[in-house]
Parts: sequence; structure tokens; C-alpha cells
Amino acid sequence: MKPVFHPALVNDVFGDPAVYVDFLFEKRALLFDLGDLRNLATRKILKVRDIFVSHAHMDHFFGFDWLLRLCLGRDIRIRLFGPAGFLGQVEAKLAGYTWNLVENYDTDFTLDVTEILSETEARSARFRCQSGFRRENGYEWTIRDCVLLDEENLTVRFSLLDHKIPCLAFALQEKLHVNIRKNRLNEMKLEPGPWLQGFKHAVLAGLPGDTPIVARRQGGGEMTYCLDDLAGTIAHISTGQKIAYVTDAIYHEANAERIVRLATGADQFFIEAVFGDALTERAAQKYHLTARQAGSLARRAAVKFPVPFHFSPIYHDREYELREEFEQAFRG
Repeated sequence: MKPVFHPALVNDVFGDPAVYVDFLFEKRALLFDLGDLRNLATRKILKVRDIFVSHAHMDHFFGFDWLLRLCLGRDIRIRLFGPAGFLGQVEAKLAGYTWNLVENYDTDFTLDVTEILSETEARSARFRCQSGFRRENGYEWTIRDCVLLDEENLTVRFSLLDHKIPCLAFALQEKLHVNIRKNRLNEMKLEPGPWLQGFKHAVLAGLPGDTPIVARRQGGGEMTYCLDDLAGTIAHISTGQKIAYVTDAIYHEANAERIVRLATGADQFFIEAVFGDALTERAAQKYHLTARQAGSLARRAAVKFPVPFHFSPIYHDREYELREEFEQAFRG
């Protein structure tokens, strides 16, 4: 079964936090956090359409200017999400530059920015290149079930964590995974093609079982099937892929419960592991997790493949210590 989402750390475990998620079969990607993006190829950055920023400490937001530099002059619209105060922070970044000539641009690079005020409240506004990136179209809206994005086959949820300031954690969930059985297509003498996308959309939309699906036959011609009959023959439908992202949070039970609830069952779980167990007190003072705490949270959430990152540079020659502590806690 081919995964739809392909996530990877942009930097090594000591570098600025950022996870790039590429979408299979789509010219689209998203980012969790905006640390240093200079290790990411320009062609990859230009695929990004959604960015989820945990908080605006410099190592999580430094890449905004590089993103702006690469996207300026292009017809791209990007949605950004961040914690309370995020609208003002984006506005301040944009106000640091002079935009006296952009009204003449043929393109209108646009940022749709949302700040999460609480688990149920958000505020959004738009910043357009051709208007000099002035704040426009501000409005408030109600968040339901902590969902920020709800599309045909994906959702992005958040959880508010304590980092001495509000800090956001995120989970990307594929609603269903529809895997086409190529051997069954051959047995039915059906030709792969664009009609399969229509078939998948019908499955994901939950259309009635008697919905007609027109399939392309090998050698030419078409054949019409009922959706249920086709789905039971050529497709394997399963629970979708899940990716969770957690960084910059103190360990206490309220945070732990929120992290576990968000990440439960994740296929891949990116979680900070900043300090070793011997520096638990220092980790608490800095509102970060230790490797052991992170591993225990990954175990409690029953994730499949945890990815510890955001290691303190003091472990640069002792990376194995953090990995061993994490692994021991995860394996129990």
C-alpha cells in the first residue's frame, strides 16, 4: 500500500524544526513549522500550500522570509496557521519591507493567515502582494473539534500545549486509503486512467452504492459498474495514514494527555526530545521534553514509527544517548 503522505525532517535533529510533507499524485505539500528552509529545494517549497506553525520562537519561524523571497512574483496562495498573536507577527514581518512597486506585478502572491485563539475560536485575515501586504478581509470564526482543515480526504487537527506560551501541536489524517488492485483491473480487462480518480472521489464522498461508474476497457470502449460492485472488486479500502507533530512543550499530565490524544495511532510521530534524563530539571525550566518523556508519550499513544528530533546542541557528540533513552522508553 503506497502512502499518500511522505513526511521528512527538513534539517537534521539539531537543526531548526520543520517537517515537509509531500503529497503523492498531487503537486502539493505542507509544512509543520517554519524553521530554516534553506536545505529544502526551491521546487519543493513552491509546492507548499499550507503551513502550520507551532509558535513564533525564532527557530520555528526563521524560514518565513525565505519562503516570502521565493514565492514573491508568483501566483501562489498559501494558508498559514499559528497561535494567538500570529496575525500580528506575520504582519510585522511583512511590514519590515518596502512594497512601493508591487501593484504593478502581474501576479498576486497571497497569504491567508489564521491565528488560533482557543480550542473553539480563530481569527483570519489576508495579505496580498498587489495591495502591499496590508491586512485585509479580517474575520473571526468558530473551530469545531479542533479541526483546521477538512477536505475530501484529509483533516488537520491541533492541540494547544503549554510552553510557557500557547504552542500548537498538529495531526494530519487521511480519512480513508483507497488502494487500487492492479491485478483485479487486469482480470476485469480494465484500463487504468483518469476514471479511477472519479471512482476514488465517489468512494471518499460516500456516494450511494448504486452510483454508476464508467470504466475504461482495455483495447478501447467503456463499461458501467455500480460503485459498490467495483469497490468490492478492484479496491482495498482501509484506515488512512496519520502523521503527528509535537514540539516545545513542558512535561506535565495536562500536556501529556493532550499529546497522547492527538497522536494516538499515528503512523509517524515527530516529537521533540531535547534533553537527556539527567537534565530533567533543566528541561522543565525551559519547558521542553526529555528523550525519556518523549519516548513514553510515543508508547502511550501507540504510534508505529516515532521520530525524535529537536535535540539540544549540547548532545552534538552524544546523539546516541538521547536516541537510546528515547528507544528504551518507547519500547518500555
